[in-house]
Amino acid sequence: MALINNAANKEGKSVGNTALHKANKAKNDEFYTQISDIEKECSHYKGHFKNKIILCNCDDPDASNFWRYFHLNFAILGLKKLIAAHFVYTDMFHEGDAYKIEYTGGKGGIYADGDYTAGEKTALKENGDFRSAECIELLKEADIVVTNPPFSLFREYTAQLTEYGKKFLIIGNQNALTYKETFSLIKENKIWLGIDNGGTKWFRVPPHYDIKTETRIKIDENGVKYFSMGSIMWFTNVDHKKRHEEMILYRRYDPLEYPKYDNYNAINVDKVSEIPVDYDGVMGVPVTFLDKYNPEQFELAGIDRYVEDNPHYGHRFSINGKETYARILIKRRKP
Repeated sequence: MALINNAANKEGKSVGNTALHKANKAKNDEFYTQISDIEKECSHYKGHFKNKIILCNCDDPDASNFWRYFHLNFAILGLKKLIAAHFVYTDMFHEGDAYKIEYTGGKGGIYADGDYTAGEKTALKENGDFRSAECIELLKEADIVVTNPPFSLFREYTAQLTEYGKKFLIIGNQNALTYKETFSLIKENKIWLGIDNGGTKWFRVPPHYDIKTETRIKIDENGVKYFSMGSIMWFTNVDHKKRHEEMILYRRYDPLEYPKYDNYNAINVDKVSEIPVDYDGVMGVPVTFLDKYNPEQFELAGIDRYVEDNPHYGHRFSINGKETYARILIKRRKP
């Protein structure tokens, strides 16, 4: 993942507190995904990559393992072209040149010399931000976008991908599932979860990254710093087998075990594995349900805070006066 420029100062003017705050936030978005995690997920989509143009538009190709993975496996995957944009964080303290790099095979493949820096570099007039006019042109050219976008800009990033009708495979936090905008896309079958979801993943971070929790940081023998994050998800609109696997249900409905919400006509299910096999009404389930969601087996009715007939719109449901965790509303599809 590359930095996103929220405080650019090309004219050399002073940068105010608001801009500096945005700059610090942008720097905290700088996480680099390990190549093992990328390979583990991308291995499920090999057939989709053949003869396609792949864009990594939130990646520094000098450090990005997304660029490295597709570069090294260019011939194996049968890619048509690989593109990345080098973002430059520019403010009163930083300077540099942004560029795009394009690779169409040949030197650098896994069967060649392993030089994954090979490619044609072209200077960019802007800073390489995915929202810039130049990078939007790269987006238009691409078939599939694969990257780790800034978590703080996840809504804006997915909105752009949807606007331009692009296929994508991107990383995000589980919290994004509860965003009104993201859930709407999930409900409309415009986005769904990938394969290797949940659990803790370690991301490489820059030396300057400030990590206050020691248990979430490690430094390898080369002095490289890593930061752990839990509940990391892959978001995509590229089809895969897992999405069509039917969930095996075994629990029977018992009103004593499945209480109804105080403020909504639906039963509460605390664990995905406890979804009753014989209940046809609306059920509130944990957001982790979406990792097993099969659109042929279940219908998404909404998400607690933003379901239209929630009498306390914007608030979560409650049981005996106690608010529950975020709940996805589902119904079993009839055979």
